[in-house]
This record gives sequence, structure tokens and C-alpha cells, in this order.
Amino acid sequence: MKFLRKASALLITGVLLAACGQQQADNKTAASSATATGDTVGLAISTQNNPFFVSLKEGAQAQADKHGLKLVVVDANDDSGKQAAGVDDLLQQNIKVLLINPTDSEAAAASVNRAAKAGIPVISIDRSVKGADVVSHVASDNVAGGKMAAEFIVSKLPEGGEMVELEGIPGSSAARERGEGFHQVMDAQQKIKIVAKQPADFDRTKGLTVMENILQSHPNVKAVFAHNDEMALGAVKALEAANKKDVIVVGFDATDDAQAAVKAGKMAATVAQKPAKIGEIGVDTAKKVIAGETVEKSIPVELELIKQ
Repeated sequence: MKFLRKASALLITGVLLAACGQQQADNKTAASSATATGDTVGLAISTQNNPFFVSLKEGAQAQADKHGLKLVVVDANDDSGKQAAGVDDLLQQNIKVLLINPTDSEAAAASVNRAAKAGIPVISIDRSVKGADVVSHVASDNVAGGKMAAEFIVSKLPEGGEMVELEGIPGSSAARERGEGFHQVMDAQQKIKIVAKQPADFDRTKGLTVMENILQSHPNVKAVFAHNDEMALGAVKALEAANKKDVIVVGFDATDDAQAAVKAGKMAATVAQKPAKIGEIGVDTAKKVIAGETVEKSIPVELELIKQ
């Protein structure tokens, strides 16, 4: 009898150990499968010299950490050739999804097509890709933001006057779309005249230089719309140097520096995007794509006007 009880106990122990071993093996297989499904996402960003895109990357990184995804970032420094090389590098790193924030919307099409040929889905963020298909586009409505800026300026200049438009990088969707929305309003009215419209490449130093040059020919401007805050802040410095403190300056992005300038009365307003949110939603969308879920072709991120 003792022998039977001992044999039964040994048998039960063996079954339990076998079950435990199988469970551990199953767990290892599950973990291996989770890794094999691809936890690496590539992010090709236009530049990290602009606070807006720093916030976008930080939002993406925070969300990647939250989801247990590895985010590999390449910085193009606003150079479309460098961005193409960076994307090619990402395609060699076993990424499962490519997030791309194009330096040049048309030039980025070749990189998107190479990714597609390699079987890697692409999501564009903040700026769109022209000439190639992406699985989703995550961005604020730049056209609506441009209209918002124009309507604000019109409301501030009921008597009309001269104004300046500082454009972003030629070829970028942000510059094209913000300008489009802005002109939908401005071209429909007669009192405000745009006397100068020049690119300053989304750059603060260039915004300063371009604005200084414009003021030499057009010293009586009453308003400036810049396609981003960096250029707007450069314009503010040029206006301050020329002792023109009553000019209405409106930017786009609502960076920390721009919001501080609005609060201090140096800028009249900025169209607030949410770059960190764009980055977060981009990674969330990538996670859904990796999981085989259907995602929206266009995912909008809300805007608001921050003003004095």
C-alpha cells in the first residue's frame, strides 16, 4: 500500500513537472513569437534642429516605450538626399513599419516605393508624400491652419495694409498646404496686400535675414504670416531691430518659444499643432499595422489658435 501511494505521488509530481516544463516552453515560444512579429519601427525625421520635430520624436519615443517597441530614428537635417540614405539604412535593420516625416514631399516618394518593394508599410507623419502610396497619413490639417492664420490677420487689420508671407521649404507639403489655406482667405479680400512672399526654409536665422531684406524695400508692413514659428521668431528679431513693435506676427506650430513670445506680446498668435501627439499617434498606428489591423488612410490631429 505504501508502495502504491509513493508511486502515485511520484507520478503526480512527474505530471506536474512536465506540465510546468511545457508551460515554460510555451511562454518562451510566445515571447519568441512576440519578438518575431517585429518590434522595431523606423522613424525618418526631417530635422532635429527644430523644436517642433524634437517634440514629435519625443512623443513617438514615449509611445514606443509604452508599447514595448524599439524606435530607430534617422535625422535628415533638412536634406532630402540624406533622408533617402537614412531610409535605406532603416530598411536594412529589419523594421516592420517605416514612419516618415518628409523633408521634400516629392523626393520622399522614391524612398516610400523602395520600402513598399521590400514589403515594409509606410506611415507619413506631419508632412505628406507626393507620388507614392502610404498606408496612413497622420497630421494636422495644414490648409485649415493656414486659413485660421489668415482669418485672424484679417480681423486684426480691418483697414487693410501691407503684409509679408514667409514660406517654408519649397516642395514640403506643410509649406504648400499652409500657403494654400492662407491664400484661400487672403485672395478673397481686397484690403490687405501681400507685398512680399519669400521662402525662409522653416529656419529662424533665415527668417531673420529674409525679413531684414524685405523691410528695406517694404518698411510699412503691418503683418507677417510665417509658415512656422521658427521663421516667425526670426521675423520678430528683425522687426525689433528696425524698431517696429506694432507689426502683427503670426506663426504656426505653437512651440514653447512661440507661446512665450505670444504671452510677452512679441507675437500676436500661433496656430497650435500638437507635435508630440502626432508622434504618439504615428506609433500607435504603426503598432496596429504590425498587428494586422486596418487603419484609417488619413488621421487628423486637432488644431487651435493661441493668441494674446
